Amino acid sequence: MRLPDAVAITTFAIATVAIIAVAITTVGCSDPCATTEGEDALVRAAAVEGAIRTESGLVFLLLQEGSGPRPVAGNRVQVHYEGRLLDGTIFDSSYERGNPSSFGLDEVIPGWTEGLQMLEGGGKARLTIPPGLAYGKRGKRGKIEPCATLVFDVELLGIYD
Repeated sequence: MRLPDAVAITTFAIATVAIIAVAITTVGCSDPCATTEGEDALVRAAAVEGAIRTESGLVFLLLQEGSGPRPVAGNRVQVHYEGRLLDGTIFDSSYERGNPSSFGLDEVIPGWTEGLQMLEGGGKARLTIPPGLAYGKRGKRGKIEPCATLVFDVELLGIYD
């Protein structure tokens, strides 16, 4: 039995609109910074013994135990750090400057805010930070491309109220 032409055309039109709507929703909801290279780096970092991948996607690896307290939201901290791109290029280093940095936990990228709260005073850690917890789609002009996954080695030197 053959459908009347008007019914067939209407059914086809509805199906086409539904397919387009699903495609737009899927593309619109995808992470513009999701890359195979970035995700592979996070998976590799999380596979290292002792590494912790948090719900947000941050990978925390303790390099040296600390003996002091952990900072909490609202604290200021003093750290030494080295920031690298996935290819190993160092884009910032307080060690190279010979001067640690101090800042409030609410003044830095979310990956630092989260990662530093997992570290005890005097400790060192490697933070592998997905773009959404770093500089995202905007990057950092001249230093960090948009959608970059970043690696930081951080040393928590002090915590202040």
